[in-house]
Amino acid sequence: MRPRSTTLTGQELEIMKIVWARDRVTVRDVYETLLERRKVAYTTVMTMMNILEHKKYLKKTQAERAYVYRPAQPEGKVIGAMVRDFVNRVFNGSAEPLLVHLVEEHDLSAADLEEIARLRRKS
Repeated sequence: MRPRSTTLTGQELEIMKIVWARDRVTVRDVYETLLERRKVAYTTVMTMMNILEHKKYLKKTQAERAYVYRPAQPEGKVIGAMVRDFVNRVFNGSAEPLLVHLVEEHDLSAADLEEIARLRRKS
Protein backbone atom coordinates (compact mmCIF):
# COMPACT_ATOMS: atom_id res chain seq x y z
CA MET A 1 0.00 0.00 0.00
CA ARG A 2 1.41 3.40 -0.95
CA PRO A 3 1.82 6.13 1.68
CA ARG A 4 -0.90 8.77 1.92
CA SER A 5 -0.18 11.86 -0.15
CA THR A 6 0.40 15.20 1.53
CA THR A 7 -0.54 17.03 -1.69
CA LEU A 8 -4.00 18.59 -1.73
CA THR A 9 -6.75 16.94 -3.76
CA GLY A 10 -9.23 19.08 -5.69
CA GLN A 11 -11.81 18.87 -2.88
CA GLU A 12 -9.22 19.66 -0.22
CA LEU A 13 -8.00 22.69 -2.17
CA GLU A 14 -11.59 23.91 -2.53
CA ILE A 15 -11.99 23.72 1.27
CA MET A 16 -8.63 25.38 1.91
CA LYS A 17 -9.57 28.30 -0.35
CA ILE A 18 -12.62 28.89 1.83
CA VAL A 19 -10.54 28.70 5.01
CA TRP A 20 -7.86 31.05 3.64
CA ALA A 21 -10.52 33.55 2.59
CA ARG A 22 -12.16 33.61 6.02
CA ASP A 23 -9.21 32.71 8.29
CA ARG A 24 -11.46 31.15 10.97
CA VAL A 25 -14.25 28.69 10.10
CA THR A 26 -16.38 25.90 11.48
CA VAL A 27 -17.36 22.81 9.54
CA ARG A 28 -20.83 24.35 9.16
CA ASP A 29 -19.32 27.53 7.62
CA VAL A 30 -17.48 25.49 5.00
CA TYR A 31 -20.47 23.20 4.42
CA GLU A 32 -22.81 26.14 3.78
CA THR A 33 -20.33 27.80 1.43
CA LEU A 34 -19.89 24.58 -0.55
CA LEU A 35 -23.67 24.09 -0.71
CA GLU A 36 -23.92 27.35 -2.66
CA ARG A 37 -21.83 25.69 -5.41
CA ARG A 38 -22.87 22.03 -5.31
CA LYS A 39 -24.57 19.35 -3.27
CA VAL A 40 -22.35 17.97 -0.53
CA ALA A 41 -22.92 16.06 2.71
CA TYR A 42 -22.06 17.71 6.02
CA THR A 43 -20.26 14.52 7.12
CA THR A 44 -18.12 14.62 3.96
CA VAL A 45 -16.99 18.16 4.78
CA MET A 46 -16.25 17.14 8.37
CA THR A 47 -14.22 14.15 7.20
CA MET A 48 -12.29 16.25 4.67
CA MET A 49 -11.48 18.87 7.30
CA ASN A 50 -10.25 16.15 9.67
CA ILE A 51 -8.01 14.85 6.88
CA LEU A 52 -6.70 18.38 6.28
CA GLU A 53 -5.91 18.68 9.98
CA HIS A 54 -4.13 15.31 9.88
CA LYS A 55 -2.11 16.50 6.85
CA LYS A 56 -1.18 19.65 8.85
CA TYR A 57 -3.02 22.11 6.60
CA LEU A 58 -5.53 23.04 9.32
CA LYS A 59 -5.37 23.68 13.07
CA LYS A 60 -8.48 23.37 15.22
CA THR A 61 -9.45 24.72 18.60
CA GLN A 62 -12.55 24.14 20.68
CA ALA A 63 -14.86 27.16 20.85
CA GLU A 64 -18.14 26.75 22.73
CA ARG A 65 -19.90 23.83 21.02
CA ALA A 66 -17.92 23.62 17.76
CA TYR A 67 -14.36 23.35 16.59
CA VAL A 68 -12.91 26.41 14.90
CA TYR A 69 -10.42 25.73 12.11
CA ARG A 70 -7.62 28.02 10.96
CA PRO A 71 -5.03 27.58 8.23
CA ALA A 72 -1.85 25.97 9.51
CA GLN A 73 0.11 27.08 6.44
CA PRO A 74 -0.12 30.28 4.35
CA GLU A 75 -1.83 30.05 0.98
CA GLY A 76 1.25 31.17 -0.98
CA LYS A 77 3.43 28.47 0.55
CA VAL A 78 0.91 25.71 -0.21
CA ILE A 79 0.22 26.88 -3.78
CA GLY A 80 3.95 27.24 -4.41
CA ALA A 81 4.57 23.68 -3.23
CA MET A 82 1.75 22.41 -5.44
CA VAL A 83 3.17 24.20 -8.48
CA ARG A 84 6.67 22.83 -7.77
CA ASP A 85 5.23 19.32 -7.40
CA PHE A 86 3.34 19.69 -10.70
CA VAL A 87 6.41 20.98 -12.56
CA ASN A 88 8.52 18.14 -11.12
CA ARG A 89 5.99 15.43 -12.03
CA VAL A 90 4.89 16.68 -15.45
CA PHE A 91 7.92 18.59 -16.75
CA ASN A 92 10.78 16.77 -14.97
CA GLY A 93 11.52 19.82 -12.84
CA SER A 94 11.85 22.35 -15.68
CA ALA A 95 9.40 25.25 -15.73
CA GLU A 96 10.34 26.30 -19.29
CA PRO A 97 8.09 23.73 -21.05
CA LEU A 98 5.21 24.85 -18.82
CA LEU A 99 5.72 28.48 -19.82
CA VAL A 100 5.95 27.53 -23.51
CA HIS A 101 2.70 25.58 -23.18
CA LEU A 102 0.94 28.50 -21.51
CA VAL A 103 2.13 30.96 -24.15
CA GLU A 104 1.19 28.70 -27.07
CA GLU A 105 -2.13 27.38 -25.75
CA HIS A 106 -3.65 30.32 -23.92
CA ASP A 107 -3.29 33.28 -26.29
CA LEU A 108 -1.49 35.52 -23.85
CA SER A 109 -1.75 39.18 -24.69
CA ALA A 110 1.25 41.43 -25.26
CA ALA A 111 0.54 42.94 -21.84
CA ASP A 112 0.62 39.45 -20.25
CA LEU A 113 3.93 38.67 -21.93
CA GLU A 114 5.39 42.02 -20.86
CA GLU A 115 4.30 41.36 -17.26
CA ILE A 116 5.99 37.94 -17.36
CA ALA A 117 9.18 39.54 -18.69
CA ARG A 118 9.00 42.25 -16.03
CA LEU A 119 8.59 39.66 -13.26
CA ARG A 120 11.49 37.67 -14.69
CA ARG A 121 13.76 40.73 -14.73
CA LYS A 122 12.79 41.49 -11.14
CA SER A 123 13.83 38.06 -9.80
